[in-house]
Formats: sequence, structure tokens, C-alpha cells
Amino acid sequence: MSKDNKSYIELDVWKSARFLAKEIYTITSLFPKEEQYGLISQMRRCAVSIPSNIAEGCGRNYPKDSIQFFFMQEVLFMNWKPNCIFPLI
Repeated sequence: MSKDNKSYIELDVWKSARFLAKEIYTITSLFPKEEQYGLISQMRRCAVSIPSNIAEGCGRNYPKDSIQFFFMQEVLFMNWKPNCIFPLI
């Protein structure tokens, strides 16, 4: 992206994604220990990947490359949402 664009650190979406990741770590710490290598691990990896993809997308030189990382982040979020519902069942 061009240098006149905001740094990813200044983006509200990146700040929200980091907050979400911190919340996921807090919430998953309350899950049963038998989920440590299953659901907890999957949810945490996904939560960390979202702000990481936003940051990586902002570091790309071409808008099409950036957009690809932003779409990846959206797909990760869609993958993550059912995992939030599963423990409630």
C-alpha cells in the first residue's frame, strides 16, 4: 500500500482484532483442560491470525495483494465463529 495510507497499527479494525484475540485467550483459559490441544488451540490460532493477516496485508506493495490478505482474515473469522457457538451446546 502507498506510504500515505495509515499504518496498520492505527486501523480500528486491527485494534479490534487484537482486542478480540486477547478476549479469546481469556475466555479459552476457562475451557476444560481436555480441550487444550483441540478447540482452545484452534480458536487461539485463528484469533491471532486475524490481526496478523491485516498487518501483513498492509505491508504489501500492491492493492490486490493487500486485498487478498484482508479476504483471508474474513475467511478466518468465518471459520472461527462456529467454534464460539460449539462450547455453548
